[in-house]
Amino acid sequence: MSNPTQLEIIGDRERNILLARNEYDYNDLYNSVNPNAMSDGDEKGKGETTTIGSKTDINERTTNQGRNIYNPNNPYGSTNPNAMSDGDEKGRGETTTIGTKTDINERNSLMARNLYDANNGYGITNPNAVSDGDEKGKGESGSGSVGTNTDITERIKLQARNIYDNNNGYGLTNPNAISDGDEKGKGEGGSGSVGTLTDINERTKEQAINKYGPNYTYPDF
Repeated sequence: MSNPTQLEIIGDRERNILLARNEYDYNDLYNSVNPNAMSDGDEKGKGETTTIGSKTDINERTTNQGRNIYNPNNPYGSTNPNAMSDGDEKGRGETTTIGTKTDINERNSLMARNLYDANNGYGITNPNAVSDGDEKGKGESGSGSVGTNTDITERIKLQARNIYDNNNGYGLTNPNAISDGDEKGKGEGGSGSVGTLTDINERTKEQAINKYGPNYTYPDF
């Protein structure tokens, strides 16, 4: 057998030092049944016996349970009085009401200010949702109006300034959409022109400057 290396010598020495400090060995293994792993009233073990946790854990748990009003004989659940809405500030679960005392009072206050209820629901047929000349409803009415009184008034003003209407719609064939020598229309006219008067004049100038044309194309020179 070869002599151990210096590293092996140092390793063996350090291992022996550590093992000497370790209270556990092959004759006293640390595992789930070792006294120091089990909850038996000291600060070492936490594993379940008749209790769970170290001495400090047990004391803290006992203190917390002393402050907790719920226990196996009075569990907190959906049927516990403190979980149910019964007029106090604790429970919110549905009974004949829902929510704490504050919740109920706030809801009653809001409902008192709300002019809509089960007998007067807000919907598409409610007068306050229909356009009938007031500032509330905007939905289309039987007369065909849409919007509040302000909406209708503003629309009438805009329509009065608009030169286009149902009898003079703006479209491809409207004179103001066609290139016919004015500054309005740009669409190709019957003569083949495209653009406003300014567009046509600028194009004519540029074509006069350009030495290339239909009979002398680039790069045919």
